[in-house]
Amino acid sequence: MTEDKQSPSIPQEFLQPYNPATTESDIYASWRESGLFNPDVCIEQGVTSSDAEPFSIVLPPPNVTGVLHMGHAAMLAVEDILVRFERMRGKRTLWLPGTDHAAIATQSKVEKEIVKTEKKNRHDLGREVFLERVHAFTHDSHDNIVDQVAKLGASVDWSREAFTLDGTRARAVNEAFTRMYHDGLIYRGYRVVNWDPKGQTTISDDEIIYEERDATIYTFRYSKDFPIPIATTRPETKVGDTAVAVHPDDARYSAYVGNTYDVIFCGVPLHIQVIADKDVDPAYGTGAVGVTPAHSMVDFAMKERHNLPMIQVINEYAKMTVDEPRLSGKKTTEARDIIVAWLREEGLLEKEESMKQNISTAERTGGIVEPLPKLQWFIDVNKAFPFKGHAINGIAHGEMVTLKTLMQTVVGSGQIDIMPDRFEKTYTHWIDNLKDWCISRQIWYGHRIPVWYRTMDGNEEIHVGASAPQGDGWEQDPDTLDTWFSSGLWTFSTLGWPEETNDLNTYHPTTVLETGYDIIFFWVARMILMTTYLLGDIPFKHVYLHGIVRDAKGRKMSKSLGNAMDPRDLIATYGADATRMSVIIGAAAGNDINLGEDKVKAHKKFANKIWNASRFVMEATADFDITLSPTLSEKDTARLSELDALVIDVTADIEAFRLYLAAEKLYHYFWHTFADIVIEETKPRLTSDNETDKRSAQYTLRLMLMTQLKLLHPFMPFITEKIWSLMSHGPDARRFLMVERWPRA
Repeated sequence: MTEDKQSPSIPQEFLQPYNPATTESDIYASWRESGLFNPDVCIEQGVTSSDAEPFSIVLPPPNVTGVLHMGHAAMLAVEDILVRFERMRGKRTLWLPGTDHAAIATQSKVEKEIVKTEKKNRHDLGREVFLERVHAFTHDSHDNIVDQVAKLGASVDWSREAFTLDGTRARAVNEAFTRMYHDGLIYRGYRVVNWDPKGQTTISDDEIIYEERDATIYTFRYSKDFPIPIATTRPETKVGDTAVAVHPDDARYSAYVGNTYDVIFCGVPLHIQVIADKDVDPAYGTGAVGVTPAHSMVDFAMKERHNLPMIQVINEYAKMTVDEPRLSGKKTTEARDIIVAWLREEGLLEKEESMKQNISTAERTGGIVEPLPKLQWFIDVNKAFPFKGHAINGIAHGEMVTLKTLMQTVVGSGQIDIMPDRFEKTYTHWIDNLKDWCISRQIWYGHRIPVWYRTMDGNEEIHVGASAPQGDGWEQDPDTLDTWFSSGLWTFSTLGWPEETNDLNTYHPTTVLETGYDIIFFWVARMILMTTYLLGDIPFKHVYLHGIVRDAKGRKMSKSLGNAMDPRDLIATYGADATRMSVIIGAAAGNDINLGEDKVKAHKKFANKIWNASRFVMEATADFDITLSPTLSEKDTARLSELDALVIDVTADIEAFRLYLAAEKLYHYFWHTFADIVIEETKPRLTSDNETDKRSAQYTLRLMLMTQLKLLHPFMPFITEKIWSLMSHGPDARRFLMVERWPRA
């Protein structure tokens, strides 16, 4: 498109190149001031009908531990596109924002800072003072997060903002815990859990980072007369073995099944039973495994099945506790070397092989995770209880069900649609193998477990509730709840539950949950668990899973690689619209996307193209009244028919969550059809003596631009809103584009 002489009849701002840095914050401020992010205000101002169909999304709450990354940018872009699209279609649209207290991550970050600056730990400060420090940190971090969400243009309803640790959410957490406890679904038990020796707490599976490290697999016998060799990478745990397991069909060892052997293993007496268990892989190692019930979740499950004894030989600080001078008090790695040396001396070591092994490390502290038996609180996913609801397909009110059954049914029956559908199989497989959920953490920051204890006449009394009962001597459980417990209530606690609110009745179940595929098990599944149990309904109708945003070479972004891109830097340089488009185009649901700065720069050029083309159209149509419909030429009619097809196509793509396709089509149509062809072909007609043809050309240009601005708005809200505000198009000239009606063919 060629440059044309400027006209004084258009706004002066159009005479300068588009600068997102000087316009985006003002536009967002005007949106917030209007109140139109709030569906109630939309109804009050006549933008939305009071009986309009609801559309709702709850924002996956970012952790209050720092800054947003490119994955957050992708999440916010996807959700804002859906929300702006449905708002423009006249739906009663709610996008509810909030933040997550992220207990372990936040406590770890604050404690590290205190150690660094004051040379103190949390115990030096005491629980109350330490928590004051944490709350101050989260307040500052929260404000930073909110600012970043706004910079990306997210049209969330700030009047309904929630926090996973605020008062309303605390009431919801206590109510959920109490109900589950009295239904027998929450219990306190002694089981093997993931233990972080550095953080001194249990951690969930999603808080584990697997690091590939060099390892050695050792093949040996417990003693010279023990008949079965076993293989392990952790000989130090073998002083806690109580059995050797083989597969029931393994003929090599069938004669030994049922036998017991007493041995002295590196000075430690062991009583070993030989058991047959179908979970043993006969092709791995020697086909026989030493069973250490206290230090392996798999082995603990074998203990339960075969009624084996359990002996703990490693403590919470990853040190040996056996009554053997050579090993007692040693770190596990030291004990390993000692035991391997003993095996060599005794001639019991048959083979050593180098291998690569994934080591479980705690995400926040870097400590090597130790499976340890601990007294913890758990949710029982296999216990039957009477279903209290009517909204789950195929399950009647009062029918005996398990949490696992509910989680399987709502996805298997199609009540919840997971996109892309390949993740439905992943979800189903994970639920089929779901184990009881450990919900207690040995940290101070978070929702305190609402359980109180006291000892009277030698007997322990337990009270479950938000506060201590009447009487002396009650002490609250010192542990806090897993962060996922409170975030599992997110779709309905944010709407006021356990109160029966208008928001809850109107917007739940929510329409869409949009999140990363990497937390389908940890968050998506837990929300389904909590909602089906507590509400007897589904939490959301659709699950849209986005992929990981990687660097231009396809590598995962990380500080260590130095390839992490900060959305704030991209927005400051290229604008929010270009940043949003760069994480949408080429990003089908569930697929990772490679992103380099060149891609963002290219979409900044597209924003400039939109600005320049809009300026030309405004100049060319400055004297034309768009409310008047002239007689259209055959060519203009064809152009508008072509645009109608685009409207139909893009609408269908967004409805089907094919956002990347919709964005690509809009990009190519505006640049290569509208700017490069339509405008260029129309230029001679704008100076024609044929007034009818000129008016037809002006009308078509103006209508095509206005329609495309509406179509582009969910994807590039800032520049489209800015151009719309500068256009003069009849009595609704000052109305925000974000509440204009979506185009119809």
